[in-house]
Amino acid sequence: MYFKQVTAEGLGCLSYLIGCPAAQTACVVDPKRDVQDYIDIARENGMQITHIFETHIHADHVSGNMELRSRTGADIYLLKDSPVDYQFKGVEEGDRFEIGNVRLEIIKTPGHTPHSISILVTDKTRSDSPWLVLTGDCLFVGDIGRPDLAGKELIDEQVANLFDSLYNKLGRLPESMEVFPAHGQGSLCGKGMSAKSNSTIGFEKLNNSFLNLSKDDFVKTMSATFPERPKSFTHIIETNKIGPPLLERCPVTRDLSPLQVKDYLERGAVLLDTRDNASFGGVHIPGSINIGFAKQTANWIGMVIEPGAELIMVTADEQKYDAMCVELHRIGYDNIIGYLYGGITSWQEAGYPISQLWQISTAKLNDKLNAGHYKHFLDVRTTDEWNLFRIKEAEHYPLAELLKKAPDISKDEEIIVTCGVGYRGNIAASFLQSKGFEHVHSLAGGMKAWINAGCPIVQE
Repeated sequence: MYFKQVTAEGLGCLSYLIGCPAAQTACVVDPKRDVQDYIDIARENGMQITHIFETHIHADHVSGNMELRSRTGADIYLLKDSPVDYQFKGVEEGDRFEIGNVRLEIIKTPGHTPHSISILVTDKTRSDSPWLVLTGDCLFVGDIGRPDLAGKELIDEQVANLFDSLYNKLGRLPESMEVFPAHGQGSLCGKGMSAKSNSTIGFEKLNNSFLNLSKDDFVKTMSATFPERPKSFTHIIETNKIGPPLLERCPVTRDLSPLQVKDYLERGAVLLDTRDNASFGGVHIPGSINIGFAKQTANWIGMVIEPGAELIMVTADEQKYDAMCVELHRIGYDNIIGYLYGGITSWQEAGYPISQLWQISTAKLNDKLNAGHYKHFLDVRTTDEWNLFRIKEAEHYPLAELLKKAPDISKDEEIIVTCGVGYRGNIAASFLQSKGFEHVHSLAGGMKAWINAGCPIVQE
């Protein structure tokens, strides 16, 4: 058996290519949209991709199933009666597929979504018993799938289904069986996944707190809050139901002159500046949003920018532009017009308006706080981060909340923003600037810099 886990960094998406080189055939499970990795792996190992399995309709990334089918001719398989508009082959619990010396067996495991499956994988050259299970978004390493994405009206049914799937189906598998989920650390489809990308049934039963609850306690726990749902999730779900457009059909991107960028902005396009905090702070185009490259870039774009927006980018170079296009396509942000050719320098040389986002130092901020020379100081970290430690004078205003509702502050008053290391602070500050706030500043280096500088904090 050939087995390969493929990771989409940042989104925390895990997909799989499983095949039999002897039979020269393979399948892909939960493909990401940029599918060249699977094509290359199959070619290098003398295999042809003949099956594409989806464990469920994904909410956090656009599937590569259409792309793969277009390039390989492989059939797409989902649980029977899955609510999608494209042609697929329905599977039911107990269905088996023979791919050379590999056997796949379907288990119905609803709970994360109503149409979720897991897949038992057997390497028949070693044993007639399953070796591992692909658990989709039902069971993660150290976590379980969130049951709220199907809608509030289905939450009770989904929680009951999730309990049954975890305790009465996956929980009854041999403890030695290896677990390979569809997501890892960084995904918003759970709360606190491990950085390790696989586990075993036995280890999870011993150490995953969600697998050691009574049904009543499980229901109570699953009624608690879940990670903020990005703007992109609804768009991604609908895209995956319809069938994602092939990337070759997406708008042709191009380099844009400063005049063209200016014209597009006047017509309502969104300007995404992907440069680092300091570069953006030094000079940027008024109204632009600063979301640089980081582990969860795509998730933050999905939080801040509407899925249907026309996008123009300011990047450090064309390679960064191409890399950001991959991130955007993975979450279905296909309406990319192009990028500012020559970068911010060309904009400045054209004589068009510029803005700055003052990066306040720890020493300067400490002096301002001690002297009482501040009015609005916002900490945009999560509640868990805030509860660990904070600056006494700060007001807690989580970024997810700020993006939904700007603070009720006069737009000519000074606002200082901090986060963990400055990344989210710049997102928040640039967002506030785009909403017309005139005097916004970000703590350079965030709380990490503050602590390293020996400045005072409050701990619970």
